[in-house]
Amino acid sequence: MSRLLRIGAAQLGPIAREETRAQAVARMIELMHRAHSQGVELVVFPELALTTFFPRWFFEDQAELEAFFEREMPGPETQPLFDTARELGIGFYLGYAELAWEEGRTRHFNTSILVDRSGAIVGKYRKMHLPGHREPESWRPFQHLEKRYFEPGNQGFGTWDAFGGTMGMALCNDRRWPETYRMLALQGVELMMLGYNTPIHYPPVPAHDHLQGFHNHLCMQAGAYQNGMWVVGVAKAGREEGCDLLGQSCIIAPTGEIVAMASTLEDELITYQCDLDRTREIREHIFNFTLHRRPETYQLITQPG
Repeated sequence: MSRLLRIGAAQLGPIAREETRAQAVARMIELMHRAHSQGVELVVFPELALTTFFPRWFFEDQAELEAFFEREMPGPETQPLFDTARELGIGFYLGYAELAWEEGRTRHFNTSILVDRSGAIVGKYRKMHLPGHREPESWRPFQHLEKRYFEPGNQGFGTWDAFGGTMGMALCNDRRWPETYRMLALQGVELMMLGYNTPIHYPPVPAHDHLQGFHNHLCMQAGAYQNGMWVVGVAKAGREEGCDLLGQSCIIAPTGEIVAMASTLEDELITYQCDLDRTREIREHIFNFTLHRRPETYQLITQPG
C-alpha cells in the first residue's frame, strides 16, 4: 500500500532589499511552472520568501519596518501565486511576515501558510521559537532582531488533512527544537514543511560557523527519524545584502535519510515522490509511541527552566 505525493522543495537565492514583492513572486511562479512540468503536487518555499531577511537591520521608523509585512493574504502582489496554484493544480507552503489586527491591537508574526491545489488557504502556522535578540547590539556585523519584530506564535502546533495525508508546518529555528517534531508527531503528522533563512556566520559563537550545514541537517534528520515523518526543509540561500545564507534545501525520509538536496545557492527546485505510508515503518516499530513512550517520566520537559 502506498500514498504517493510528489514534493518540490523550491529554494530561493538571495532577495535584495530593493527587490519588489512582484519580482519575488515572479521567481516563485517560475519555480511552480518548473515543478508542474515534473509532476509536483506540492511546492515548499522558504521562510520570509517575499522580501529580504529584514531582521538583520535595526529600524527606528515603524512604517519602514512594517513595509516588509503583509496586511492581507493574498494581497494584490501575492494573488498571482494563488492564481498559478489554481491554474496548475499545485499546492504550496509560503513563509511571510504577517501583520494582524487581533485583540484590539496590531500584532506581528513570522508566519507560514498551506495552500491547496484550488488556491485556497487551508492552514496557517505562526513561528514559536524566535531566535536572536531584542535590543540592537553594535558589536554584531548584522543584527538578528526577530525577538524585537515578531511575537511568538499564538496558535499552537496545528495539523491539516490535505494532499492525501496529515500535514504540519514549522519555521526556521523551530527545526532545532525536538519538541516541534514531537508535538506534530503526537497529532499524526506525516509530512512537516519548514522554510529557513540561516546565516552561515553566527556572531555569538563564530567557532560554530563551519558546523552550520551539519547542524541544519542533523536536527531535521533526527526529527524525521525519531518521529517517523517526512521533513522538507527549504532555504533562502546565497549572499543576501552582504550576509551569507546557508542553502542545502532538502527532503528527508522518515528513516532520517536525505533523499534529495539542493546543490546551488540560487533559485533551485528539487523533487521527490514521497510515500506517506512509509511513516509506518518507524511508527509501528522502533518508535511506536503507544508501546514504548514513558510520558509519566517526562514532566521536567514542561516545567519552566
